[in-house]
Order: sequence, then C-alpha cells, then structure tokens
Amino acid sequence: MRRWLPGLLLSLVTVLTACGEAGVPVRATMSARQALTNPPEFLEFESPATRLELYREVARQSVVEAGQAAQALVLFPISQQGELLAARGFDAKMDLFQSPDAGASFQLVFDARAGERWPEDRREALQGLSEREAAELVARTLLAHWSVHPEGAVQVDRASGSPYAVAYVDGILRINPAFLYLAAAYGPASMPATLQ
Repeated sequence: MRRWLPGLLLSLVTVLTACGEAGVPVRATMSARQALTNPPEFLEFESPATRLELYREVARQSVVEAGQAAQALVLFPISQQGELLAARGFDAKMDLFQSPDAGASFQLVFDARAGERWPEDRREALQGLSEREAAELVARTLLAHWSVHPEGAVQVDRASGSPYAVAYVDGILRINPAFLYLAAAYGPASMPATLQ
C-alpha cells in the first residue's frame, strides 16, 4: 500500500492540475503604454484592479519623466516657454476626478473641430460619467496641477490611440480617452469598503 501512495498522489496532482487549467485563457500582461495605444473600449472591460495598477504605473512614470525634454516619447508632453517638456508628475494617490479648486477659472471647449467627438453616453467604468464629463474633470485637475494659465479658452481634443496620456501644446489639450478609464479606476471604486 505504501508503494502506491506516492504514485497515486502524483497521478491525482497531475489530473487535478490538468482539470483546473483546461480552458483557462492565458492573458498577457500589458504595460500602461500599450494600454494607451488600444481603443478605450478595450480598457473598459478590464477589471478595476487591472486598470488601477495601470493608472499607478502611469503616475509613477509621470514622476520619472517630469521635466525631461519631450524629444523622446513621454506620457505628458507640455509646451512651456517654447520648449516641449514632460509635465510635472503626479502621485499615484492623486484622484484626477477631484480637482481641489475644480479648475473653475479654465474655459474649456469640447467641439470636435475636425477630430473625434467626445461621447456623451455614461459609462460604468468611468464612475458613471460620460467620456466628455470625465475629460473635463481630468483637464481641469491636470491644468491646475501643472499651473497652466492660458490666455483664452483651452481646446480639449480626443486623441484615441495616441502614445501619450495627455498633451498640452499651443493651447490645445489632447486627452487619450484610454487614460480616462485608467484615471477612473482610482477614487471611490478603489477604496476599501471600510474607508468609504
């Protein structure tokens, strides 16, 4: 009987492993940069935990890149005094949907000049907001965080598939809508139930 036990256990482990793994798709992990180049709908169906981790990756990278010349690809390019630089980074705990002063002084324009329109339908993955509403909150928060003082209205363009998250160049703020889905993962949905 003792001779059977190791063989039986090995067979049982093999059978259970095979049964447990059969039919389970293997998902390749993606970087935040890869996520930004995908359509925003792709991120909408990712788990909140995955989107939150990607958001944290973007935040960490924004701190690393801050102040660098934007000749290389950066996530948050911004033009300042004729130079294209990586914008000031932000902490991974910063809720981009909650601007401290609500960015009230900014006049934002969302008309789709020749580009993509901002969808108005509400999305659960955007904390119940539409892409346009989410873009307005993120725009106001980042412009205030970057201490941008525009002379006039700021055009907010939808830039899906771009390799950056948000760019501010020549008075135009270009937001990658995929980034909105990452930013929405932080906030009420990311807090433990005991803290809410």
